[in-house]
Amino acid sequence: MTATHAFAPGGYRFIPGVFPYSGGVAALPGHEIQRVRFHTPVPLAEGFVRIRNILAAAGRPLTALCACELRSPAPFTEAGFRAFNKVYVGTLAAWGLFENEVNPVARSNVCPQIDAPPEPAFHAFAFTVPAADAPPSFVVAGSGEVPEGHNDYFDRIIARGDVSPQGLRKKARFVLGEMQRRLSALGFGWHDTTATQVYTVHDLYPFLAEEIVRRGAARAGLTWHFARPPVVELEYEMDCRGVGREQVII
Repeated sequence: MTATHAFAPGGYRFIPGVFPYSGGVAALPGHEIQRVRFHTPVPLAEGFVRIRNILAAAGRPLTALCACELRSPAPFTEAGFRAFNKVYVGTLAAWGLFENEVNPVARSNVCPQIDAPPEPAFHAFAFTVPAADAPPSFVVAGSGEVPEGHNDYFDRIIARGDVSPQGLRKKARFVLGEMQRRLSALGFGWHDTTATQVYTVHDLYPFLAEEIVRRGAARAGLTWHFARPPVVELEYEMDCRGVGREQVII
């Protein structure tokens, strides 16, 4: 099992991940994670400003930011994704959230197939607040159907180019396994989730019951976003969370 690392300035622990994001976060004792969703996606730079203001109003430091949910115009090439990540991580570094190539902040970044934003934007974010008796809370970062952290990225895509029902089932099974691995690393299971999200433009129904519902991944329902993962040739992504307090900002 992957060990988590404490990020004391933020009041949470995280699964070490890749350069742009961690594998997931969980509140440290005495804290809870709260999620805020923007009613309409907010462009990245403006989103960071709004998040800064929300954290300040809540009396929280910038390091309390623990998860981001982004929306992008279209899937990136691998080179384009690296370039975008450098810009995104630059703000995290300025906020004291990224140091020595370690990024504690979880993330999902997907591309709506219809009515996509004209530029990368914030859909939602999460942060920690002090809460002495709060139940455990966590956010698992998004994952597509490819093992992360390898140089030969495209060669490792599960069922690459296969969007048949059988191919999609293989992709979903891999991603669900990765969700379970991250949940376990944080000390949780599907029974602890309050929300599960899936991102694909393909038909879920052929494997919905057997691969998703039966294993408990839809215990709180399933939110399907008609969107693509952020890198070309990926077709299926999921994330999940166990968060007791959520807010929508108009």
